[in-house]
Amino acid sequence: MKILRIILATVVVAMSSYGLITGKPGLIIPYVLLLLGGLLLVMGLIEFQKRKPIAFTSFLVAGFSIFVGIYTL
Repeated sequence: MKILRIILATVVVAMSSYGLITGKPGLIIPYVLLLLGGLLLVMGLIEFQKRKPIAFTSFLVAGFSIFVGIYTL
C-alpha cells in the first residue's frame, strides 16, 4: 500500500506539473482527478486499517473526485 501511495502521488504531481508547464491543463485534468481519487482511496484504506475517523472523509472525497473525473472525460 505504501509503494502504491508513493507511485500515485508521484504520477499526480508529475501530470499536474506537465499541465502547468504546457499551458493546456484542460486535457490532463480528468486523468489527474481519477488518479487523485485513487490516491485518496488508498490513503483512506490505510487510515481505515489504523481505525482513524478521517478514513470516511477520504472515501467521500475519493468518490467525488472519481465521479468528477469520469464526468469530465
